[in-house]
Amino acid sequence: MAETNSLYETMGLVRVVSTDPAGRASIEYEAKIEQCHSGGVVQGGFISGWIDAAMAHAAMAKNGAGIVPMTLELKVSFFAPTRPGLVIAEAWVERHGKRTSFYEGHLKDAQGTVLAKATSTILLADMTRVVEASRKATAGEVT
Repeated sequence: MAETNSLYETMGLVRVVSTDPAGRASIEYEAKIEQCHSGGVVQGGFISGWIDAAMAHAAMAKNGAGIVPMTLELKVSFFAPTRPGLVIAEAWVERHGKRTSFYEGHLKDAQGTVLAKATSTILLADMTRVVEASRKATAGEVT
C-alpha cells in the first residue's frame, strides 16, 4: 500500500511494483470515478501524470537518491479510453545522458491493453540544489 501522502492519494497510487537500476519502473494506480469526465473516461491529466511518475521513478532508480528528475518535455498519445479500475504505468530509459535523459513509458489496463504511450525529456537535477531553491521559495526569498 502507498505511504500516506495527499498527492499519492489524489493520484490513486496503489503501489510501486518495481524499480530497476537499469532505468525501469512499474507502478499500479487505481483509476477512480472522481478522476473521470463525461462518459466515465479518466481525464488525460491523470493518465499523463501516472506515466510521468513512472518515468521519474525509472530515472531515480537509474541515477540514485542524489538527483531529482525534472520533466522538461512530455508528449502523450492516447490510444484507448481509460476507465475506473486498476492501471499499470511502466517506464524505461531510452537514452541516458549526464544531465539530460530521454524516457518512454506506457499505461496499460489490468488485461495488458496499452491505453497510452509517452515520451519525456528529463533534466537530472542535483537534489541539494532543488531542496535549497524550494526552501528559499517557500520562505519568500528570491533565488
